[in-house]
Amino acid sequence: MKILATDLDRTLLPNGNWEGDSEAISMFNDLTQKHDVLVVYVTGRNLALTESAISKFGVRYPDILCGDVGTSIRKYENGEWTFDNGWIEHVKRESPRWDAIAIKDAVAVIEGIREQESEHQNQFKQSYYVDHERKNQVLKNVDELVKGKFDEVIVYSFDSQDGKGLLDFLPASATKQTALEYVAEELGSTKKDVVFCGDSGNDIFPLTAGFCGVLVRNADNQLVENVIKAMDENPNLKVYFAKGDFMGLKGYYTSGVIEGAYHYGVFDDAMDG
Repeated sequence: MKILATDLDRTLLPNGNWEGDSEAISMFNDLTQKHDVLVVYVTGRNLALTESAISKFGVRYPDILCGDVGTSIRKYENGEWTFDNGWIEHVKRESPRWDAIAIKDAVAVIEGIREQESEHQNQFKQSYYVDHERKNQVLKNVDELVKGKFDEVIVYSFDSQDGKGLLDFLPASATKQTALEYVAEELGSTKKDVVFCGDSGNDIFPLTAGFCGVLVRNADNQLVENVIKAMDENPNLKVYFAKGDFMGLKGYYTSGVIEGAYHYGVFDDAMDG
């Protein structure tokens, strides 16, 4: 089984500062269906925001959605979403000390953070906006109050579109990486069967976890540096850096996803056009 997993914002979706290729999304939709590829979206977006993106940009529905930064998993079949309750049990079993309410109480004293709206929270996700200029002090305080106490991971990313720092507390067993590992295992696939495409902060985990990684051409410089460093430390990692000038595409966003998928043989016929 060929599995193509991708982040949404500024990876599959052309919603960054670079100019995307107008035909790339329809090419992605056609190629994934033609080659019978199982498509997984791995995103910080919740279900409502994912459906909004599908409607706005015209990308196809995925077969599986790892939403809310990997803390929720849904399957899409016959026009309906079904929640993967097995994932909930898996996370509770693997991260028994996880406690979102206790984390919320612990960080309440930290200045420079603001709790995100309720639709961005769930039982496995406690999320905040961060004053990016105060990031270092905020993260130092967070480490002192939270780190290592709740079977958690602390993920900081920067939204270059609106200048906000984003801080997510997640169970260590419920991240983009572990959600994709769970999906692959459920499908009876190995990591080498999975291509994952990303562009920024929290994509570092799945990009360096042993899947076939792809960085779109507009990937954040810091992510590029971190991935190169990880590849130096582990020569077995496979990550492809989209360059553009491929099939008439520039390599940004969706075009980079297509380029990376061809690189790994996901679309295995002679190049179309």
